[in-house]
Order: sequence, then structure tokens, then C-alpha cells
Amino acid sequence: MMRWLYSLLMWLAQPALRRKLARRGLQEPGYLVAVDERFGYYSESLEKSDPAPGRPTVDGITVWLHAVSLGETRAAAVLVQALRERIPGMRLLLTHGTATGCAEGEKLLRPGDIQTWQPWDTPATVARFLAHFKPRLGILMETEIWPNLAAGCAQAGVPLVLANARLSEKSWRQASRMAWLARPAYASLTAVWAQTPDDARRLSALGAKVQGVFGNLKFDAAPDPAQLTRGRAWREQLARPLLMFASSREGEEDALLRLLAAEPAAMAVQWLIVPRHPQRFDAVAALVQAQGFALSRRSNWQDGPPDAGPRIWLGDSLGEMALYYALSDAALLGGSFEPLGGQNLIEAAACSCPVLMGPHTFNFSEAAELAAASGAALRVADLAQAVKTALVLVQDKPRLQAARQAADAFASAHRGATALLTDAIVRLLEGEWCA
Repeated sequence: MMRWLYSLLMWLAQPALRRKLARRGLQEPGYLVAVDERFGYYSESLEKSDPAPGRPTVDGITVWLHAVSLGETRAAAVLVQALRERIPGMRLLLTHGTATGCAEGEKLLRPGDIQTWQPWDTPATVARFLAHFKPRLGILMETEIWPNLAAGCAQAGVPLVLANARLSEKSWRQASRMAWLARPAYASLTAVWAQTPDDARRLSALGAKVQGVFGNLKFDAAPDPAQLTRGRAWREQLARPLLMFASSREGEEDALLRLLAAEPAAMAVQWLIVPRHPQRFDAVAALVQAQGFALSRRSNWQDGPPDAGPRIWLGDSLGEMALYYALSDAALLGGSFEPLGGQNLIEAAACSCPVLMGPHTFNFSEAAELAAASGAALRVADLAQAVKTALVLVQDKPRLQAARQAADAFASAHRGATALLTDAIVRLLEGEWCA
């Protein structure tokens, strides 16, 4: 086995991780909280769980769920709710890798639940984590496979599953090049439930025990109704259409601003930029002003957006994507105009907001293709074409209304993954299905 070499490198990387967290913490203070927990050292407030192995019922057990970041945590919310209904005494152990995921995860907690950081992937840290919390089951969301974590759970007899699993072609090729490390990790998982048949095929090729293809949990996540109501009310008050650049990534905002500066007619509509990562809010604000545009930040709004003068709006808040989509006539999909794989377009569809996406959507390839086929999304060659197409779309009211209806129908047609996944997890816990 070559995992010892990987383990050595991860052990040597621990000081570098602490320095990285310190740097990130300057912009996002959440990264400075309880840093030692990432290395398996827990305070008295994080008391140990005490499940009873072999008990005949699943009530009262500790279920560990790992959702690395914001998107995975939001997807996990519907699963957590469903599991609580099926396992009323369940105690949730929730772990994350990012500050945004941790902040979002706080909304899922109930008295008695525990939230902590993902254990750094060394054998000693994983062993301390498992010994302290003693989970009955570990659920990893979407893509998070760590070799020592998988091996440690197997050695401790803790079933570890991958839920809402996805694996892009690019990620599969990367994992295949390191098959000596990846294959044992995937093979050690108790069960894998994939989003799509293509995901299932790639996961199986790495040795994973794929037990079902259930679809994507994100389709089952209902947008916040209060945010939808507020956003739509604000949109009715606007004097002109609004286009959003949703979950934009580094390099994309600057490209958009240069296009808008070069084509003043594009400012006939209102533009809203919502960066994917909160630590970049100030940097994007500086980009807007450097291009000579007036700026209005969501954090400065009182009873709604400003109604005077051309300016760029900046969505610099967390947890308000439903409001932003409801406020928008259409959205450009961030991460799809650079080779970054695209962002989740399902939330936009659930808010009846049509999407224009670039050529790079490999992170959500099947959802993107289905959305395009249904009319909920439009595929364009590049950002310049996206801007031109969006400007035409929002001025064509019948076509825009048809796209909105297509988005709503697309979101409704693909729901149901939560029920299938919950049934599978409960059967595994009860010992009726154990691969």
C-alpha cells in the first residue's frame, strides 16, 4: 500500500494548513474558530456521543453528515429533515471544511446536535475524531472522499456512504491517474448513491459500490418563500429589466464589466453581480468602481434596491440567492464562462429564473443539458454572447415568460431524490440492506 506516503505528506502539510487558515481568517473570521478541532482535539463542550452498538432500533444514534461547503450544506438540509422524520431520536454530527458551510450548517442544528470541522486527513486525526464522537454512520455529501477517512471508518467498523454522489469526467480522469490512492478509498465505502447514470458509471470504474441512481437532492430544496415574495415585489417596482451574474468567479466579473463599459447600450438594463465567494465581495466592488461604474451594495439597502441612476448592484450577502433570483429577469451562470465547471443552476430554476450558461458546465453536466433541452437554460459560446442573448431575451416578454415557465417545469420534474435516499439510509441503519 502506498497510502503511507500520502499520510506522510498530509502530516507534513499541517503547518501549511494552519498558515492558510490564518490568512483566510483575515477576510472570513470563521476560519479562525476552533482550529484545533480540524486536527482532532476537542473542547469539553463537544461532549462524546454514546451510542449503543447492536441496539435493535436506530432511535438515539449519532449520524455523522459531512457537507464540505455552502452548496453541499444546502443540499443536505432536505436530507437531514427527512432523516429526522424517520429517525426521531437521531443526533446529528455535522462537519464542514469551509466557513460558509459552517455558517449555513448552524441552521440545521437542534439541541443535542454537534457541529465541528472536518478532520484533517491523517490517520491520527481521523482516529481521534472517530473515537471521540463514535458515529453509527457517516454520510459524505457529493464528492468528498478522503483516503485516510475512508480507511479509518473501515477499520473502526463505521459504515461510510457517499450520498448525492457526483464525479465529473475531469475528476474521474484525475482520480484514475492516482488509482493506487483513489481506488481503495472508493472501494471501502459501504454504499454510493449517484445523481446520474454517468456519475454511477465513473464511480463504479473507481471501485465504488454504487447501489442506486436517485437524482439530485438540490431539486427537492424549496426556495425561501419570504425571499421569493420580497424579490418579486422588488422586481415589480423596477423601471427596467434586471440581469444577474449569479455565483460569479474570479476573472468573470472583470470580463463582464469590460463588456459593459465597451457597450453602453448594455446598461439599458440593471445589472446585479453576486460573487460565489464572500471573501471576494470587496474585491469585486473595487473592480466595479475601477471600471467607472457607480456601485450599490446589498448590505447598504434598507427597504429595497435604489431606484435612481445607472449603477451596478453588488449582492454582498449570504443566504439570499432566492431573493436575488426572484429579483432577476434572467441570470448568467457563474463558473461557466471560464473552465471552472459552472455552478448549480437548479436553485435558479426553482425560483423560475431562466439561465444563460457558457461552455464550461462539467460540474453539473447532466443538469445543464436537461435544463437546456427543456428551455430552462440557454447555452452560449462565451460571455459576450451571453450578454447579447440576455439583452434580447429580457426585452421579448412572451419569450421570457415561456423561459420562466420552462424553468419552473424543469425544477418540478426532477424532484424525489430525498425520499429514495432516506429509505436507503434507514434500511442500511436497520441492517436490512448492507452491501
